[in-house]
Amino acid sequence: MTTFLNQEVTLSGPQLQVGDSLKDVSLLGTDLSLVSLSDFSGKKKVVSVVPSLDTGICSTQTRHFNQAIAGREDAVVITISEDLPFAQGRWCGAAGLEQAVVLSDYRDHSFGKAYGLLMEEWQLLARAVLVFDANDRLVYTEYLENVNSEPDYDAALEALNQLD
Repeated sequence: MTTFLNQEVTLSGPQLQVGDSLKDVSLLGTDLSLVSLSDFSGKKKVVSVVPSLDTGICSTQTRHFNQAIAGREDAVVITISEDLPFAQGRWCGAAGLEQAVVLSDYRDHSFGKAYGLLMEEWQLLARAVLVFDANDRLVYTEYLENVNSEPDYDAALEALNQLD
């Protein structure tokens, strides 16, 4: 059972399991360009999923992962939310994370549906962290039961670091 704001929510689509392959979907970049998850093949990926960058926990989660792997050439943090690309761009500028990869699923919710993260009642994404290796294989997953709580940052980063 997943909850958001102390209410049970319905998630669309199946959740991925360790060993699954990355499902390629197209999202919108802050400049409205189409960006496919396959564009990051060959890199280790922390896919950080948040309901909205404009909230405290989502902001903390995005900052934490981006700061934790700053400077790594072999890895990328991809933050995905339902925020409009314009709002994502403004948030990145205000947060000093202009180089962060922040993608929007607002257009057709294809990411949320493919990854079992679209909260039907709110049309927002539930909170999750997915770590993929450079070959696009899922090595770590955390789908949070309470969307209003923080993920286990250490466990996700340990999974990423074990790929070295």
